[in-house]
Amino acid sequence: MRRIRADIAAAFTALTLAASGVHAQDAAANAGDAAARATAPNPRGNFGLGSGGRPTPRRIAASQAATRAVALCSGLWDGGRTIEQINADNGGLGGTESMQTSIDEQRKIVSIKYADVMPPRIVAWRPVLGCVQLPIGAAEAALKHVPQVAADVVRPNFDALDWPMGDQHALGRLPQAKQKALDEIVARGFDGTTYGGRTWGIIVVKDGKIVAERYAMGFEMHHAAQTHSAAKSFAASLVGIATWKYGFDIDRAGALEEWRKPGDPRGAITARHLLHMSSGLYGEGDGSPQADIYAGGATVAGRAATNILDTLPGTRFLYNPPDTMLLVRAVREQVASDAAFWALPFKELFWKIGMTRTTPASDWNGDFLMSGQTYSTARDFARFGLLYLNDGVWKGERILPEGWAKFVSTRAPVQPAGDGPRYGAQFWIYGGIDGLAADAYSPGGGQGQYAMIVPSHNAVIVRRGFDAASGFRIAKFSADVLAAIE
Repeated sequence: MRRIRADIAAAFTALTLAASGVHAQDAAANAGDAAARATAPNPRGNFGLGSGGRPTPRRIAASQAATRAVALCSGLWDGGRTIEQINADNGGLGGTESMQTSIDEQRKIVSIKYADVMPPRIVAWRPVLGCVQLPIGAAEAALKHVPQVAADVVRPNFDALDWPMGDQHALGRLPQAKQKALDEIVARGFDGTTYGGRTWGIIVVKDGKIVAERYAMGFEMHHAAQTHSAAKSFAASLVGIATWKYGFDIDRAGALEEWRKPGDPRGAITARHLLHMSSGLYGEGDGSPQADIYAGGATVAGRAATNILDTLPGTRFLYNPPDTMLLVRAVREQVASDAAFWALPFKELFWKIGMTRTTPASDWNGDFLMSGQTYSTARDFARFGLLYLNDGVWKGERILPEGWAKFVSTRAPVQPAGDGPRYGAQFWIYGGIDGLAADAYSPGGGQGQYAMIVPSHNAVIVRRGFDAASGFRIAKFSADVLAAIE
């Protein structure tokens, strides 16, 4: 066991915001809401008995410790990063400078002591399923109860196979003038000025071959990093698979069984509403359960599924990450076998298309937190984009139901305010922005995680980053890339 003490003072502000599943265009509004709550004398004071004020110092410390433990566990054993690189990636130690941190490299357990009166926050890595966070107050003995995949679910190694299933013979070259123009644009994608942000990886795929690939900050093709909300597009893919192979009905009233009790207004919520971010569940102010789940060790079933309505389903767009968690939980109920459900993302999606270094975390109750909390490489993002570029068909085998790509890239009935990208079904639609092709759409994750899919150009443009105040102009970058290669 190795024991280390934090020795760098920095905050995880950007990390916490992105890890909570907040998309770039919602960050300002959410930050303003948080500021308003912080300055209010009692932000819940007008809402009756049982309403409290700001979180206590101990609760804040517990959340900081868990956020740090998740970053260490996932970064080390899903991402292949060093502790020093994890610190640099995440902007420091996020308030855990004085907390005692223990890393058991043999058992792959991270423990961070944050209070003398409570057990440490504990996060442990598992084969295939990755890192799991125990709830506040749980001791290490509770790890024997966390979900595990069956013994026959073993991560394959496809590295020696040809691209895109593996990594061999992946590279292609454009005509000299076009290649030179593309390489120059890709280089500017890393300068932090032309398109903004802080980029660690870019891949451009044209006609099935990688025609540009570049990394920074010590990353390479097999290093994974947080997808943040780009994982929502992975979740949508599981829904598509479930409609086809498990009879999942996205229009069934009462997406979750517990919402189907007579008189429960949540019985009007369908999986389609969840896909479109229009469930009506309370997700603003103190109403979103995402912080308790991501940093408190709460479960999707215990915290998100019990949430209450704020607006009528289907009437308003609200980017609410727990909607995605609940969507995947609804799939779990339909599959009706935990063993099959825990293997589903890997056997029916990721490993089918060579995404062997993509790892979605689950809560300790076995629900995938696929609104974020997922690690993936830039090449796996490119593979995912290729799947959608080909309407869900991979090497002649249909992985997604026919027409699913069109469904997720079609505008939902209700849309976010403003003139930014539009929303489909857990994908963002960028067509027409900054001159980008009309059919362009992409997963979108905090800190700048994209896999822009452009069917009309038979191209996928991957950009991964650690953006903070300055976001990355993905539409402009993608439009410039397409202009160079066509």
